[in-house]
Amino acid sequence: MSQRYRAGYLYAPVFLAHTLPRHPESHTRLEAVMALLREQGELERLANLPFVAATASQLCATHVDAYVELVKQLAARGGAMLGPDTYINPASFEAASWAAGAAIAAVRAVLAGNVDRAFALVRPPGHHAFADHGEGFCLFNNIACAARYALGDAPADETGARATPLERVMIVDWDVHHGNGTQSIFYEDPRVLFVSIHQLPLYPLSGRVDEIGAGAGRGTTVNVPLPPGVGDDGYMRVLDEIVVPLARRYRPQLLMMSAGFDAHWVDELAGMCVSLRGFAHIVGALCRLSEEVCAGRLVAALEGGYDHDVLSYGVLNTLRVLRGESPDGALDPLGPFTGRPASAEPIIRQVRAAHGLL
Repeated sequence: MSQRYRAGYLYAPVFLAHTLPRHPESHTRLEAVMALLREQGELERLANLPFVAATASQLCATHVDAYVELVKQLAARGGAMLGPDTYINPASFEAASWAAGAAIAAVRAVLAGNVDRAFALVRPPGHHAFADHGEGFCLFNNIACAARYALGDAPADETGARATPLERVMIVDWDVHHGNGTQSIFYEDPRVLFVSIHQLPLYPLSGRVDEIGAGAGRGTTVNVPLPPGVGDDGYMRVLDEIVVPLARRYRPQLLMMSAGFDAHWVDELAGMCVSLRGFAHIVGALCRLSEEVCAGRLVAALEGGYDHDVLSYGVLNTLRVLRGESPDGALDPLGPFTGRPASAEPIIRQVRAAHGLL
């Protein structure tokens, strides 16, 4: 990837205000990321894209009104637990609204041609947020809000006129956990091709091969539930043998990534054994795919990743690849997984058969 691309990032300090001491999804995750990006001088090589908080109308294009109001009221009352793992503190509604707004603005910037690629460095994460509830550390579904905006379902805000609504968007979710909220939101919507590459069994225990969408959206949900330990080679095979042919058939006008870094071999919440260089090659493959099918237009939103070194270097390498650097040059202070990888072959065969790729 020798060509240079105009890439941008979106970040605001408000994302740090949503936090809970000793919780794995706390402000320290993004603090570590931003510290490394500044240390490496990466931010100076990127466009710092402006954005505002998502409006109520934009949030309610993805989430039911009552749920948006619930999050707002719980934050105003001092906070609460939405479930055993998902918290709200006094700043959470504002932080989550700004996170959704950042993802929307990333789409706006790419569709307007201000940048070719953009990465929303946000928290709380979003892909476990359903239309009517949040779970799995997630409050609002950032990538879904952005896709709704791209499709013309969410109104523009005061920052400017929207681009012409798209007809087809593809979301590739490579967080180690199934993107159950995103799947649910678009399960019957043929305008979104949703592909989730995840470990199973693992929270949230969904994302089987036979979950393929319903109604008009039948066939536009694609789940790749991998066994633990497939590592870098297994993920690249999934991209080459499933994601690329699906994209060529679907021809999305925008490619989006739910970028989680918890499939790394040191991450204690999972066991997929991917390396930092492996993540960089995943991003590189998706960049090449975007060049082929949608004029290079690519938007990413940050999801999981709970080892601070993995997360920080994963984001750094992703931004470098989005700018056009080769993934072969990815910084990987932790090195590769040295064990024997598991085979992805049986699942790849099942997914290809389920979606007519044989």
